[in-house]
Amino acid sequence: MSSIIVLHESDNVGICKVSLPAGVLYAEKDVTLLRDIPAMHKFAVRPIAKGEAITKYGQVIGFANQDIPAGEHVHAHNCVMGDFEKDYGFCEQARPTQFVPVAERATFQGYKRANGKVGTRNYIGIITTVNCSATVAKAIAQQISQSGELAQFPNIDGVVALTHDSGCGMRSDGEGYETLRRTFNGYARHPNFGGVMMVGLGCETMQIKRVMEECGLADSKTFTAYTIQDVGGTRHAIEKGLDAVRAMLPLVNAHQRETASASELIIGLQCGGSDAFSGITANPALGIAGDILVRHGGTVILSETPEIFGAEHLLTRRAESPEVAQKLLERIQWWQDYTARNDFELNNNPSPGNKAGGLTTIIEKSLGAQAKSGSTNLRDVFLYAEEITEKGFVFMDSPGYDPVSATGQVASGAQILCFTTGRGSAFGCKPAPSIKLATNSGIYERMQDDMDINCGKVLDGELTLEQSGQEIFEEILAVASGKRTKSELLGYGDNEFIPWKIGAVV
Repeated sequence: MSSIIVLHESDNVGICKVSLPAGVLYAEKDVTLLRDIPAMHKFAVRPIAKGEAITKYGQVIGFANQDIPAGEHVHAHNCVMGDFEKDYGFCEQARPTQFVPVAERATFQGYKRANGKVGTRNYIGIITTVNCSATVAKAIAQQISQSGELAQFPNIDGVVALTHDSGCGMRSDGEGYETLRRTFNGYARHPNFGGVMMVGLGCETMQIKRVMEECGLADSKTFTAYTIQDVGGTRHAIEKGLDAVRAMLPLVNAHQRETASASELIIGLQCGGSDAFSGITANPALGIAGDILVRHGGTVILSETPEIFGAEHLLTRRAESPEVAQKLLERIQWWQDYTARNDFELNNNPSPGNKAGGLTTIIEKSLGAQAKSGSTNLRDVFLYAEEITEKGFVFMDSPGYDPVSATGQVASGAQILCFTTGRGSAFGCKPAPSIKLATNSGIYERMQDDMDINCGKVLDGELTLEQSGQEIFEEILAVASGKRTKSELLGYGDNEFIPWKIGAVV
């Protein structure tokens, strides 16, 4: 196969699949490389004048800040951001979804909960409302996990303490408070938990009693909440927690996997450590898998708002209504205001690793990232950690920082995450398993203990994108039914609960 890819007939750059030395002839365009080009990086397939748009995927990714001759390396030194008109085309590409008949839809083996939701895992969760209760929560989880008691309860996946560094030193109302409260509510009700305990200190801003009242939570045999101060201090709080978890163990263990429709699945889409192949292999393959799930009645969540910046017009065209399209643009505007207030620019988003992997601007990164969304209609736009109430393809606002974004998706209801990576992100998430999708065979081979699927086979000519998408869909069903992901086998997930902090810490 060719070592050079031109993705769209209107593109004025090509991508090198492997490192190529100066002097190599790209015969299709009759262009000779003027210098060594690293793997995954771009070069000009024709002369590009200073100020001219640089195009990839048939879309603008930046502008030349100097004349670029054919065969020259195109990257951060000669490609910069610039303003240009976008065709938002509200709803122009929205199409009716061809659903699979209900009787023919795929199934998985999951845990059916009393609230009608279906879990893919069966954990007991200890949620801390404030950093001050983190030590108590961790002590409870560690003592139960290390005691050997869980061996008597084979249907329980574990006891996990979800700790964080917030909950006080914050406003008792407003955007920051509501965001954290939604996160607690989503985790307390998550179907991957068979039992939940909430632990606070007692004097913090994020009061347990208030949270429970606002979220409609109440004590039961599988949900309890208390504060360290009310029960008499740290040792008493640990003992109370141990007693509460031990009382839950037989009740949670009684849950058995049952056949459930794939329409019950909500999948969070993530990408981290992206490279230039992300938008060519893993992300579009994941988009195909998401389209399959949507046709089977399920739901997929795209997030990471700063990483769709510059590509949002591709999503507004697929919006199911003008109102949905406008909601997405309002979130983009919020981010522009937010970053300006903090003396930051959205174009700072591509990391050094992204750039080493051939990505130059946030627009280029976003165009590849939005490929995860597939091709179905955008049904709705939700705030961070807001409960997903629509089926199909939806968007949840979040930062691009993977653990924060994933925490919000899980709070919104995702029972599984699908995480694409080209540089080799190491990530797992409890209680939702994370399926890692490698964008290229090199990273898959180097990090086989971390990667679940090699989407680099598309680049190698071993699979089509459609075949890779089908492989991902089948892996989603297998993991939903209990197959352990690589990150689960490595023990990831205890440290990745990171709610989004908005506002001043005082």
